[in-house]
Amino acid sequence: MYDLTDYDYDLPSELIAQYPADRRNQSRLLRLEKNTGTVGHHRFDEISEMLAPTDALVVNNTAVVPARLIGKKTTGGRAEVLVLDYPGLLKTAAAGAAESECLVKASKTPKPGARIDFGGGLFAQILARNEDSFRVRFGGTDDIDGALHTVGRVPLPPYIRRTDADPDPQDRFNYQTVYAREKGAVAAPTAGLHFTGDLLDRIRKRRIPVVEITLHVGYGTFVPVKVRDIRKHRMHPEAYRISPAAAAEINRRRLRGGRVVAVGTTCVRALEHATAPDGRLKAGTGTCELFIYPGYRFKLVEAMITNFHLPRSTLLMLVSALAGKDNVLGAYREAVERKYRFYSYGDAMLIE
Repeated sequence: MYDLTDYDYDLPSELIAQYPADRRNQSRLLRLEKNTGTVGHHRFDEISEMLAPTDALVVNNTAVVPARLIGKKTTGGRAEVLVLDYPGLLKTAAAGAAESECLVKASKTPKPGARIDFGGGLFAQILARNEDSFRVRFGGTDDIDGALHTVGRVPLPPYIRRTDADPDPQDRFNYQTVYAREKGAVAAPTAGLHFTGDLLDRIRKRRIPVVEITLHVGYGTFVPVKVRDIRKHRMHPEAYRISPAAAAEINRRRLRGGRVVAVGTTCVRALEHATAPDGRLKAGTGTCELFIYPGYRFKLVEAMITNFHLPRSTLLMLVSALAGKDNVLGAYREAVERKYRFYSYGDAMLIE
């Protein structure tokens, strides 16, 4: 249960989705009954009928920012910068020094003082190197937000194949939920990519509230687990916010016997992190480093909508904690046999 190799499975590369379904809500939906392992096969827009009027559907309204910047060093060499703290960047920009922790990729590790130019007047200067990131100061414009949205690119996961010479402009729309409104993520809460405005309206018409919380997905979502004993893995902190109104609605539904249905692993982690031992969700802001793996006792979340996740990933471990490792891997094997589409742009699961 705690060995990293317990979370392996075989996946043909052709099942890794490179683009989303033509219509978001027409993707496939695998329904997994967590107590029995029973699997059913549906279309995603049927989800509105699978939710009960007593449920609360909780979504993560973080918005992905074009935080991937490709530029040149003064030597002419290529360099790639990924902004890790977009809210912090804007905050420091307002104070006169636009700075952020960043990942920097170049043929030679840049030293403090090195400059990288991205075009459009925007440049970055390396201030210091930390253990696995760099402190970077941006300059050349008073409108850092506007510059990023002009020259920046969507930081797609590495398994979605795009080239610098042939980016797909549709990714800025496709890799964003329809309810994204709080800028700050470097990865999308991908379970939410299947929803459309019409589908959400149908859910609300059944008197099921769609409750928004925020967790800014960080680069830790791409970091592989490198330890054999998964209990030794450490998550990167991610900023979250749960409003008093959101907490009140979720607690009210729970007290009336309804389920909390979380859309995506990010919602699950934020909700469980902010829930007291007595099962009451607390409003507030902070950072979440909660790592959920089998053996974890859920305090609030009873069901979730999620995508199919990478082998050996913390995301696969989280869904295994909710539904049981054997049930999840059995469902994955069936999904492979039926040629479901996997990962961020792929199909979905309902675990209940």
